[in-house]
Amino acid sequence: MNEQYSLRPIGHIRSSLRALEDAPRQGSEGAPDAWLDVDPAFARALFRIAPGDEVVVITWLHRADRDVLEVHPRGDPANPLTGVFATRSPHRPNPLGLHRVTVREVSGTRLRIGPIEAIDDTPVVDVKAVLVDSADV
Repeated sequence: MNEQYSLRPIGHIRSSLRALEDAPRQGSEGAPDAWLDVDPAFARALFRIAPGDEVVVITWLHRADRDVLEVHPRGDPANPLTGVFATRSPHRPNPLGLHRVTVREVSGTRLRIGPIEAIDDTPVVDVKAVLVDSADV
């Protein structure tokens, strides 16, 4: 199987987190708010996103090691070696990050979101609404 797919970023994270070692492992572990700068070509896709909305931001963890298949969870050697598909490790064959965040502010094609543990300049490949009931689209 040699299928290939292409993704293109719809925007980038603008964060005070500059280095991987400064980022918490999860947003709930003290991550700051950040700006998601959406490419103006996708401005219409932001229609009806409003402060207070919960969304899932899908990032491309561009600094991850794509050859890793097993890790010690949370980087702790005391934890047993575990396949990456059973962890939240950023290191994996397709390093997609999933970040459930709250929209704090909308300013044109910029969303202030948080908390989010993604470092500055992380590419964003999609944003999806968090559905609250089956009537949502």
